[in-house]
Amino acid sequence: MKITEHLANAKSTLFSFEILPPLKGQSLKELLEGIEPLMEFNPPFVDVTYHREEFIYKKHPNGLLEKVSTKKRPGTVGICAAIMNRYHVDAVPHLLCGGFSKEETENALIDLNFIGVDNVLALRGDAPKTEGRFIPEPEGHSYASELVEQIVRMNKGRYLHEETENSFHTDFCVGVAGYPEKHFEAPSMKFDLKYLKEKVDKGAEYIVTQMFFDNQKYFEFVDKVREAGITVPIIPGIKPITTIGQITMLPRTFFLDLPDALTDELEKCKTNGEVKEVGIEWAIQQCKELVSANVPSLHFYTMSKADATYKIAKEVF
Repeated sequence: MKITEHLANAKSTLFSFEILPPLKGQSLKELLEGIEPLMEFNPPFVDVTYHREEFIYKKHPNGLLEKVSTKKRPGTVGICAAIMNRYHVDAVPHLLCGGFSKEETENALIDLNFIGVDNVLALRGDAPKTEGRFIPEPEGHSYASELVEQIVRMNKGRYLHEETENSFHTDFCVGVAGYPEKHFEAPSMKFDLKYLKEKVDKGAEYIVTQMFFDNQKYFEFVDKVREAGITVPIIPGIKPITTIGQITMLPRTFFLDLPDALTDELEKCKTNGEVKEVGIEWAIQQCKELVSANVPSLHFYTMSKADATYKIAKEVF
């Protein structure tokens, strides 16, 4: 079922979450057993992230360095199939511009269609750690709006090669990302919303936001999105702070602010356990307020660890 259908049929706020594929060499069994408790809250869909290749430098005995490509978290398509088979929920794979050509994207979409995936989240993706800025692949997409456009073309039976005759029409529901505190590369919120609208105009049917810790920023973002003429559902993304390191890492990595009231409480914490308690309680209050505002779904960024999200959901749903 499409995400838009799940949202339209819902009588109250839904529960959903995102997971990471396990690191190469680790077991899928551990991942599935880890998220098993979250199935208690009847998620209609689960997002599975996609990870582009990274590069490492291998030193040879002669002293020369060789640039080697590696993918640390493969398996998105297989995990989607496993989730749908085991839990009978919809899996939403992420698709990236970065690291993929249009041909590779088309082939991935064909695979996803064959295993019964109805939804995809179209993202530009970040630059590799070894590069200072995002650089598209040769014959790849530069922007998420272009990726949306390719997916929608396949929904109309239009593939990359014109000689593909009598092409099957896929029927993907396309989601995209939104940034309540503005994408860090956008010079202004107005500029950011212009390109968000372009993604929707090209066929995106729902928006999932970056994590935020101040609900007012989400509410203001929704108002601005509506003023820009965008009418699709906007799903808030939630992540509890669970470690001392995240207090500085999350703002630095995701270009977001922590409210003073939250940082005041976090400053009192001496251990990760204390931070986790504060983070969970803050997220519980966040979620209760969002549910009272009738948001479409609460979408949790779990990092494939269920315990904090379980404690929050137990208090909210």
